[in-house]
Amino acid sequence: MNEVTQFPPLPDHLSIDPRSPHHVAAVFEHDIGIRLNDKERLDVGEYCISEGWIKVPAGKTVDRKGHPLLIKIKGKVEAFYR
Repeated sequence: MNEVTQFPPLPDHLSIDPRSPHHVAAVFEHDIGIRLNDKERLDVGEYCISEGWIKVPAGKTVDRKGHPLLIKIKGKVEAFYR
């Protein structure tokens, strides 16, 4: 009746890009959230908690392969399961 779902531990460095070595598919099976300087961000493409940065898309700009260009924003990063 009371099923407790075990979430995989959130890594220090995570990317949404499946080509990245920092992509962990098991984490994306659950809904996760990212806070930067105590504000929740919904547009995060990559983060690193220990180095204190996130990468977000730079508007509609894309590279020559059609992937969004990312800019790095520094601050206090927190990752959590919703």
